[in-house]
Amino acid sequence: MILLVTASARASECAAALNQSTGERVVVAETLARAATFLRSQSCLAVVLDQHLLETEPHEAERTLEHLGTAIAVQVNLAISGMERLVREVRGAVQRRQSEEVRARQAAIGKLHSELNGTVTALLLSSGLALKTPGLPAGAAAKLESVHELVRKLRKQLETEGATGELEQAASP
Repeated sequence: MILLVTASARASECAAALNQSTGERVVVAETLARAATFLRSQSCLAVVLDQHLLETEPHEAERTLEHLGTAIAVQVNLAISGMERLVREVRGAVQRRQSEEVRARQAAIGKLHSELNGTVTALLLSSGLALKTPGLPAGAAAKLESVHELVRKLRKQLETEGATGELEQAASP
């Protein structure tokens, strides 16, 4: 969803153009106070802010910006911007935001995968060394062998998931 914050008479025209170009639902707030109230209860992909409101109501602008959450803010001067420019700027901002999300998700997955691999390696080494302990009771050895086998399966799953993720990443543009 995109929140368009403007008191402009062109608000409905701008909302329709943004909806058509992005495929996102567009909600219009005529004031910064209404925008802040809306942002407290809803999550938006982008918030398009009319520069006129930001300049004439700086305190309300600050309050509104505090409630953006993960939405990307796009400032435009609707008094001088044409519809094409508005659409181009918002579409570009939304695409950048979506690309950033994908990269952040991939980085988080990569970090988690790396951390899990380190833990799995430590478990394999520890359980392997424990199995070589002289005089280890048969019951304890059987349980350690079971743990060691489970960790090996986990290692294979991580390797399979890592290879699948790398293939998917290489295939995506």
